Amino acid sequence: MNVSTLRKEIPQPAAKAAQVATLPVSPRLGPGRLDQVRTFLIRQVLPPLAVVVVLLVIWQIAFSGETSGLPTPLQVWEDASELILHPFYVYGSQDIGLGWRVLTSLERVFYGFGLAAVIGVLVGAVIGQSDWLMRGLDPIFQVLRTVPPLAWLPISLAAFMDSRPSAIFVIFITSVWPIIINTTAGVRAIPQDYRNVAAVLRLNHFEFFTRIMVPAAAPYIFSGLRIGIGLAWLAIVAAEMLTGGVGIGFFIWDAWNSSRLSDIIVALVYIGLVGFVLDRLMGWLGHVVSRGTTA
Repeated sequence: MNVSTLRKEIPQPAAKAAQVATLPVSPRLGPGRLDQVRTFLIRQVLPPLAVVVVLLVIWQIAFSGETSGLPTPLQVWEDASELILHPFYVYGSQDIGLGWRVLTSLERVFYGFGLAAVIGVLVGAVIGQSDWLMRGLDPIFQVLRTVPPLAWLPISLAAFMDSRPSAIFVIFITSVWPIIINTTAGVRAIPQDYRNVAAVLRLNHFEFFTRIMVPAAAPYIFSGLRIGIGLAWLAIVAAEMLTGGVGIGFFIWDAWNSSRLSDIIVALVYIGLVGFVLDRLMGWLGHVVSRGTTA
């Protein structure tokens, strides 16, 4: 039987249907993936949205009176809708959207927290190797970590004589302590068997640090980094209120001096959302690096 005979025996529509039937179906369109999306929306998205709606309704009802000192959600939308809908507008050097202000603050957080992450992990790794250093430095770290961020600001201004490096230093000194403490705890928790393997393989200090110490202590390290990034974001907002500039912290202080309560509320929402994203990003990075051993 040749090809021409097959074409005569199989109708053309049926042949096309057979070809279509053999096409692979993308797994993204399968019912299993749709069920996962539906489950995610029901369990992770709808509950917080429902809570937000309920809180907005309670807020609207509670502060609808004429003598209320706080604006209602509808009043916030009426007063500050431009800040919400257009976060990246630029009308002047000081008149910019909240999106640009958040990016300016995040740049300072990047420098301060990045420095704290590098120094904190290295110092914690060294301290974790020595019982004497642990006993001598741990009480000092426990005392310094309780100092509020703004308490460091006068010292940093006197040392650097400029607001930008002073704010970065406040971020660094606030976020470095949980990184050091958690890294130290993670290093001290490394099983002795791992150290014995390193001794058998004759690993040098750098190889031991990169191949054994960091992977084994990763859950502790990223727990400290996750706490540190939250403290860094809190510190920059507080520092900017006093050092000025175009960051989100100074915007809140300026809005308070101008009695723009609606702008302050919108800025607080921005701060909370950015902090939430930073925390989730650090948690996801720790989950990937530690291969699922961190929450």
